[in-house]
Amino acid sequence: MSDEQVIRQDGAGDPDELERLWTPFRMAYIQGENKPTGPADDPAGCPFCRVPTLPDAEGLVIARGSSVYALLNLYPYNTGHLMVCPYRHVPDYTDLTGAELAEFGTFTQTAMRAVRRASGAEGFNVGMNQGPVGGAGIAGHLHQHVVPRWGGDTNFMPVIGHTKVLPQLLADTRTLLADAWAAITG
Repeated sequence: MSDEQVIRQDGAGDPDELERLWTPFRMAYIQGENKPTGPADDPAGCPFCRVPTLPDAEGLVIARGSSVYALLNLYPYNTGHLMVCPYRHVPDYTDLTGAELAEFGTFTQTAMRAVRRASGAEGFNVGMNQGPVGGAGIAGHLHQHVVPRWGGDTNFMPVIGHTKVLPQLLADTRTLLADAWAAITG
């Protein structure tokens, strides 16, 4: 891009030949929006307890089961990053009943299949953080991350720039994954 084509933000500091990618939507995450403010064992204010009460598109719900549901991560690591949550407000994997555990596993498998079908993911990171010291952002309500990966998806942007470029709006991703999920589960 030539200097004539570059639009500079007045007051953004001294020009240093670096372009900026602004991601203002991340500020909500940084400031703790949608995080529970009460005790971990209190479902009041828990986003994972609130989401199932919303319409699927509004809550970014991909699919609903009898004891668990799948939803997009509001602050995704990659496009298609979703989570599997039990409806029941429990903090730990060991708190799941046998029926919840079985559906939790089945939903995780179906999530991977749906993401592969919708986006051609080449691999996945699947996991959960348990408790605040284990890195759980919402420690009071168990949730498992299913993060699609592609060769080369970790490039200079996240490594050096600490910025993730997401090429698709969450609503569009939700529609694609919900359709893929429905096609798989019939």
